[in-house]
Amino acid sequence: MKVAIIGCGITGSYLGWRLRGLGHEVTIFEKRAEIGKAVCSGLISERLWNFIPENKNLVEHSIEYANVHFPKWTGRLKFKQRMLLMSHAELDRYVALLAENAGVKIILNHKVDELPTAFDRVIGTDGALSATRKLLGLKEPHFKMGLQFFTSEKNSDNFVDTWPTANGFFWKIPRGLRVEYGIMEEQKVARGMLDEYCSQLKVKIADLQAWPIPGGMIVSNNPTVTLCGGDACGLTKPWSGGGVIWSLTAANILLRNFPDFEEYHKELKRFFGWQLFKTRAITKLGYILGNYVPWLLPKEREIDSDFIL
Repeated sequence: MKVAIIGCGITGSYLGWRLRGLGHEVTIFEKRAEIGKAVCSGLISERLWNFIPENKNLVEHSIEYANVHFPKWTGRLKFKQRMLLMSHAELDRYVALLAENAGVKIILNHKVDELPTAFDRVIGTDGALSATRKLLGLKEPHFKMGLQFFTSEKNSDNFVDTWPTANGFFWKIPRGLRVEYGIMEEQKVARGMLDEYCSQLKVKIADLQAWPIPGGMIVSNNPTVTLCGGDACGLTKPWSGGGVIWSLTAANILLRNFPDFEEYHKELKRFFGWQLFKTRAITKLGYILGNYVPWLLPKEREIDSDFIL
């Protein structure tokens, strides 16, 4: 089949690479002049290597656990799979190279203003502000704001620090030669809360970057045009806003059902509908316990950072 993929992030490149391996003719359209998501923490579980060939050169640092700081309680969440710190942009370019070497055609500087018609199937993997989603007339996801900046502190700790907020969290991530600080919160309050936490920690904000974090599952009802990818579908983890592993998992569901998009949509709803329900419930319960009855929480617990249960 002739397949068009809109958006050359990791999901678009991954789908292109895998579909080309199945014998399909794939073209990826990317609106920007270069490949690579510029603003993202790039904290991804080592489950990543279940999807793509391992590339140790991408890894800047690894994280074993997270300290969670509530006002009257601090606990430790140990990760079953190590969390890898890497440049999301470099990861995108690595997977795009896999696709290109497999024979996928990648066209840069190509903004899609209407759905391509010369293809048997069209897949939108074009991020939080997905043009494909708009062209399909689908509803928009709920957006939170991600804010991020770096300091020149040298820190190679194997843990991250997090401070839960009303609808998100503030974080500190050691990256070896620098430290990353940031927040995920509702758009109206994110900057004010970031200022408050940085003031308490005596950290100076510089070169602040922002990006939208979509939430809620958006599924196409079109038999030949679909969405895939964490941001395009709003498939981001409720507790962290991360989307890479969820996005690649959704891509595998699509690949299992290709070219039947209707079956893909059904399986996507079954799998992620349950994931979203239980992770939202567990996240909300954790916030309630941490703020009001923290003595009920264990001081340390091992968790799967991608799929809580």
